[in-house]
Amino acid sequence: MKKVLTLILAALLVAAFAVPSFAGDKKKVKLAYVEWDCATATTNVLKAVIEERMGYECEIIPVAAAAMWQAVGTGDVDGLATAWLPVTHADYLKRVQDKVVDLGPVVSGAKIGWAVPSYVTVDSIADLNKYADKFDDKVIGIDPGAGLMRLSEEAIEKYDLDKFELMEGSGATMTAALANAIKNNEWIIVTAWSPHWMFGRWDLKYLKDPKKVLGESETINTIVRKGLDKDMPDVYAFLDKFAWKDANQLQMVMAWNQEKGTDPYDNAKRFIKENKAQVDSWLK
Repeated sequence: MKKVLTLILAALLVAAFAVPSFAGDKKKVKLAYVEWDCATATTNVLKAVIEERMGYECEIIPVAAAAMWQAVGTGDVDGLATAWLPVTHADYLKRVQDKVVDLGPVVSGAKIGWAVPSYVTVDSIADLNKYADKFDDKVIGIDPGAGLMRLSEEAIEKYDLDKFELMEGSGATMTAALANAIKNNEWIIVTAWSPHWMFGRWDLKYLKDPKKVLGESETINTIVRKGLDKDMPDVYAFLDKFAWKDANQLQMVMAWNQEKGTDPYDNAKRFIKENKAQVDSWLK
């Protein structure tokens, strides 16, 4: 039943792109993203540069991961800058690889896994069954279409974690549950990734993954539709050159976005104002 509902949701999200496409319109750029904190920060910076420095209109469209990849593959949007490779989004890339161009990393040293507060005395996924009751038999997850969730389901199977249930939610519900658990000094497991502002706010640790089900170090890449280089060569060139200096710079903008009353697009404009030389290098 869950798979049927997931397929229906994906179909509805893809249908959202079934409007007259502007992908070839030189006055408008369309980017898709998932509302993960890292993707929100990156995509808003792209939008700010495209609008403030390049003179285009830029529409950013929040969707589920499967719909995001499919929209780039069909050309309904121009690109995305939140492709976790080579493992997390490998299946999505495989489905559209003949229709897209991988422009390479926007940041290196990315990682996914299961994280716990540092006061939790368990260090490995392999040992979790012995402490299931301490975690209320749950792994707190994010949106069901995320590659991290697919790999987490595999981890539950391959580590025989039959006492645990993977809870679907979102990035926001996951961090809210984490904040509440830490406030009450409770044990909790969350599906996690870095760069992420939560590693700067709380003392967390990744659980060891001896079977490497959740992969190792990854990069977050920009993917664009084929033909963008001919339709909008300047936009293509910018997206090809765009990259954060390092993960800390991305996490800085993510942290700005967590400040009360702030707006991600306003913070993106703040970033390009404070980092003019770096932005200029992307546009040369």
